[in-house]
Amino acid sequence: MTNSNSVSIQSPEIVKLKQHLGMIIYRELEEKKPPLKDREDFVKKILAQAYDSLSINLAPTLKEQLFRDILDEILGFGPLQPLLEDPSISEVMVNGPNSVYIEQKGKLKKTNVRFDNDEAVMHLIEKIILPLGRRIDSDTPTVDARLPDGSRVNAIIPPVAVDGPSITIRKFEKGRLSIDQLIEYNSITRNMANLVQACVISRLNIIISGGTGSGKTTLLNVLSSFIPEDERIVTIEDAAELRLQQDHIVRLETKSPDLEGKHAVTIRDLVRNSLRMRPDRIVVGEVRGGEALDMLQAMNTGHDGSLTTLHANSPRDALSRLETMSLMAGMELPLKVIREQIASAIDLIIQQSRMKDGSRKVTSVTEVSGMEGDTIVMTEIFKFEYTGISPEGEVLGSLLPTGIRPFFTQRLEQNGFKLGPEVFGANLAQMLSGSRTRR
Repeated sequence: MTNSNSVSIQSPEIVKLKQHLGMIIYRELEEKKPPLKDREDFVKKILAQAYDSLSINLAPTLKEQLFRDILDEILGFGPLQPLLEDPSISEVMVNGPNSVYIEQKGKLKKTNVRFDNDEAVMHLIEKIILPLGRRIDSDTPTVDARLPDGSRVNAIIPPVAVDGPSITIRKFEKGRLSIDQLIEYNSITRNMANLVQACVISRLNIIISGGTGSGKTTLLNVLSSFIPEDERIVTIEDAAELRLQQDHIVRLETKSPDLEGKHAVTIRDLVRNSLRMRPDRIVVGEVRGGEALDMLQAMNTGHDGSLTTLHANSPRDALSRLETMSLMAGMELPLKVIREQIASAIDLIIQQSRMKDGSRKVTSVTEVSGMEGDTIVMTEIFKFEYTGISPEGEVLGSLLPTGIRPFFTQRLEQNGFKLGPEVFGANLAQMLSGSRTRR
């Protein structure tokens, strides 16, 4: 092979060369089995030796790209590795070998990244799930997993994925976001941050509601950072991605069924088991089924201060979803009983939204105030007031207090948090406080 700028990394001869060098490296890895800490240096050394032995002369840029592709394939996640290393990319979506999209700064873009074929996409899926003991096949065509850095992965394959295997990766944020950074990004205000911090420390039960990709898990991570160090925390997730910094944490993760369809461990199983683990706090990454009823019962039987997320477009929708999921538990409880469980268990719903410009903001903070007849009463404490779009396309608006002081302020004060009237809208809060009665 001669030095020619006309040869591209996708040309058949380069693809064949890549496969040949890869096989040599895999063979050496299998034979020598270097320690994990020496694996990268070992692979680079074998690659250089194998290339030199072929007496070929590629253009420097092409050789560099060839080496990078091979190292990404063996040490990383193939063609997706550069995307995973780019801190400006928040999501990677593989719709097929020639259709790879990213979310960058809130906007979707198609990339030039390519896989050789569907088999290459399948190979990557298997590489991701194999170390986790999970499986994917025609009988179990979907899987949730995580990358070593914590990034969330969903894969789906035929027969349910009509056009071939698909991968969606929600990237793990490098570094842990703080409440101050959320304020800096205009996701929340300082007054609201003070309120939710007081609510977490005072052991209120909080639900974070929002649509897909709205930042619910990020906010859950931030809120969980306020849990005191001397409390025992049990986290429950489909694929472990929460990053709590406290020492006393037990992390639980669901388990897929085996080849016979048995021995699965569900979120509901883990919620029930967590009650026997003497938790001070139960943090459920997301409720989406019958475990909602178990969680509500836990909140109503002394496990205050629990946190979770769910998919819903508004606080009222969040309560409706909780009702529906509780009915999925199969207990055949009357709807009013379930609503009473919700009203007594949930204290606060924080609505997180993804705006048109790609930014994530808290758009509502709502107290669950009790029951009136068959209806759950809700009181909005903060509400996002939309004011327009800037010339640069940025969504403009503010998260403002509604002027109503929540009923739970007495609980906050008992825990040492006396929030001033300015937090809730100053004069308006004073005017309205006398007209409200406690449940």
